[in-house]
Amino acid sequence: QDAIDRKEKRSETFKTAVHGLETDTPALKTEELGRRAPQWVRDNLVTMCMRCKEPFNAITRRRHHCRACGYVVCARCSDYKAELQYDGNRPNRVCQECYIFLTGHTVLEDREGKHKGILEKGAAEVSSRSLLCSSLQLLDKNGKGGTRGWFVIPQDDPLVLYIYAAPQDVRAHTSIPLLGYQVRDVPQSESRHLFQLAQSRQVFTFVADTEELKQRWMRAMARSAAGITHPEEEEEEEDA
Repeated sequence: QDAIDRKEKRSETFKTAVHGLETDTPALKTEELGRRAPQWVRDNLVTMCMRCKEPFNAITRRRHHCRACGYVVCARCSDYKAELQYDGNRPNRVCQECYIFLTGHTVLEDREGKHKGILEKGAAEVSSRSLLCSSLQLLDKNGKGGTRGWFVIPQDDPLVLYIYAAPQDVRAHTSIPLLGYQVRDVPQSESRHLFQLAQSRQVFTFVADTEELKQRWMRAMARSAAGITHPEEEEEEEDA
């Protein structure tokens, strides 16, 4: 039963593989693995291995593509070879999950047994079912520099803001519980569209690309901060 469950889980994963947020890449169906060349997830859309979730770096953990599903993976997670029909049945580098699926072989290490933490929700999956998602910049405390990333408020977790380094990452690097925060507008300065989340002495300052996007984020965060989890709840409060 465990083997069946794992196979079904892998099949569900493959249904959404290579479905990029900022590309027109179509999803690769499970039955097409190895039979049709995938469209690769672009390197600049991920900062960590899409299988083991370890961050990439230029020396010890470099980017590779699985030739079956198109995921961006590290050398360790793609240290497998499988014959691919679309390439004349020649052996190609594939990730562990594709290797198991295509060959039926088992491997000694089973990463699927690990418990999924609160941050281990893939950006693509979460964003496809989000209240709002986009690129934003989170400024540091002095307001001069900051980190640009992919920000998401999920439908199934609408009181939390998830922050990813890139829109295809499989793990968020941090999250901010929004309940109880105040949303502040910051007058436009130096052509930057600024707004803040504030609670007691904790203040987060964000920069949006446009004024329209800034207003959308302020409305979404204000709803979450007030504990409003569905649009109909907001309408009822306005009617009251």
